Amino acid sequence: MSFFELALGNILSPVVLFFMLGVGAALARSDLSVPEAVAKTLALFLMMSIGLKGGVEVAKQGMSAMLVWTIVAGAALSFLLPIIAYALLRATTGLDAVNAAAVSAHYGSISAVTLAAGIDVLSRVGLVAEGYMVAVAAVMETPAIICALLLARRAAPKAAGASTAELVREASLNGSVIALVGSFFIGWIVGPDGLKPVAPLFIDLFRGVLCIFLLDMGLVAGRGLARAGKHLDMRLLAFGIAMPLISGAIAAFIAAAIGLSVGGTMIFITLAASASYIAAPAAMRIALPEAEPAIYLTLSLGVTFPFNLTLGLPLYLMAAQYLRG
Repeated sequence: MSFFELALGNILSPVVLFFMLGVGAALARSDLSVPEAVAKTLALFLMMSIGLKGGVEVAKQGMSAMLVWTIVAGAALSFLLPIIAYALLRATTGLDAVNAAAVSAHYGSISAVTLAAGIDVLSRVGLVAEGYMVAVAAVMETPAIICALLLARRAAPKAAGASTAELVREASLNGSVIALVGSFFIGWIVGPDGLKPVAPLFIDLFRGVLCIFLLDMGLVAGRGLARAGKHLDMRLLAFGIAMPLISGAIAAFIAAAIGLSVGGTMIFITLAASASYIAAPAAMRIALPEAEPAIYLTLSLGVTFPFNLTLGLPLYLMAAQYLRG
């Protein structure tokens, strides 16, 4: 299957079309909305569903050296990517050190919803990833945030508003991380037989819930784009598309070196190429209060997320098939 066919099939999938509907409604200033409490419930459902499925897969496969190496590689990559992002931002966009550090945190941390969309793409082409990729996703949340804070403190010592210990605690106890990791271990404990009674809820409804959640994400992204025009220029927009490609290329070669399957390689690339818009923004509000949310949040959610959702995921799948096929 060519990239054009993969991309067209992805763009015309209900998941992406609901996201586009949200963006269009927001830009048209429609009163369409998803109540915040409902959106939080849907996000919790998605994290629990992904975690349960990943834990069950690990229960089937058992512990392995591959699992350990992939987790170590994910943590190291999460710490490395903000350094690359920070250097690129400072060299090409003219952002000050504090804002560059805040943005870089988002591009080393991961987007759990992009992970969910990547899993959906795999299911549509009949592929699966190693179950422990959920654990890798959880591990990749925090190192990037710590690295970004260290970069900011080195360049502007007075800008940081929280200690490293406080930041680690905030990032580690983020609700999405707790739901993802906790559900992963529950799935690991109960195994395939224990999942059966709740499978109609957490497995069968996954794609429908993802559509509703991405409608809300489209609304949020569209509103952010409408408000952030004065903060984003062409250089920052280019970064929002170039950085996931750079991160994904690095992750692709690491995944091939580790020996992940096609599905695992695609998910590892997706994690590296995604940009956080939940854990990292929450941490940056505490750690770098001087940074401008209209820059880092709109870049991650309004630029990189739509790119990954429409064109990025098919590209990452093709790269994985080329490397591991």
